[in-house]
Amino acid sequence: MRDYAARRLLTLPLLLLGISIVSFTLLNLAPGDPAYIILKQQSPGEAPSREAVLALRQELHLDDPAPLRYGRWLVGAVQGDLGESYRSSTPISKELWRRFPATVMLTGVSLALAVFIGIPLGITSAVWRGSLLDGLSRLLALIGASVPSYVLALLLILLFAVKLHLLPAIGYGSPKHVLLPAIALAAGTSAQLMRLTRATMLEVVRQDYVRTARAKGLPERAVIGRHALRNALLPVVTVLGVNLGHLLGGAVIVETIFGWPGVGKYAVDAIFLRDYPVIQGFVLYMALIFLLANLMVDLAYRWLDPRLHFGKPGS
Repeated sequence: MRDYAARRLLTLPLLLLGISIVSFTLLNLAPGDPAYIILKQQSPGEAPSREAVLALRQELHLDDPAPLRYGRWLVGAVQGDLGESYRSSTPISKELWRRFPATVMLTGVSLALAVFIGIPLGITSAVWRGSLLDGLSRLLALIGASVPSYVLALLLILLFAVKLHLLPAIGYGSPKHVLLPAIALAAGTSAQLMRLTRATMLEVVRQDYVRTARAKGLPERAVIGRHALRNALLPVVTVLGVNLGHLLGGAVIVETIFGWPGVGKYAVDAIFLRDYPVIQGFVLYMALIFLLANLMVDLAYRWLDPRLHFGKPGS
């Protein structure tokens, strides 16, 4: 498994290089002039003059050939320097690093809520299939999967912040601030985990090795927890890995609604302002997060099912 992980890590630079080339090309094909937009934001009441736009374009090196700009960016990226923001002239690497803890906090709390709610409900629903508890769990999962996170976020603000005055609507800095955005993000993931856990558990409990474990007289808790659950969790781990990548990339809408200072909100502001270096740096950051999350999922597969052997025939 260590050899497999080492091979995957060695391919990371090539994958990131390809992703950076594609994202840089698409950014340069996108409509909108960053210089014009920046000047327009500085003076909303009047259109920027052509001379001012040309001067700012020259200052930002936007008139340089695309290969030269990409090469200059790539040299800096290899050294850990993703450039500076067109808007604020602040280093992008520093900004991403400064906002990363807020995103990690929100991701950790929301995934913890999703796991501790969704997986136990899925197990319970599968074990007592057809019961009232099964029906209620499936109904909750349907509601959680159907309501978009931004709608749930607004409803939570209305109830807990505006009506009950129990939790703050926006802000960052205390455990109370993280609860509402974490619940808004966890609802959909929890519903997904519940439905997937239920489906896989119903399939696994019909397997021969589970019937054999019961025939040996093992307690039902041991049969479910030690034999059935471990194999049922394989597809659940995949969903967790994908959601981990999405959330660490910043829950864009939820972060914007709650004023959460994470990397998602940083990227949204950059998109509206055509802040190309920030977008390019964010894409590279997202790619790295997803590649590492996929690697973690593969390694978790090996831990859950020792029969898997990566890179060998028949694995």
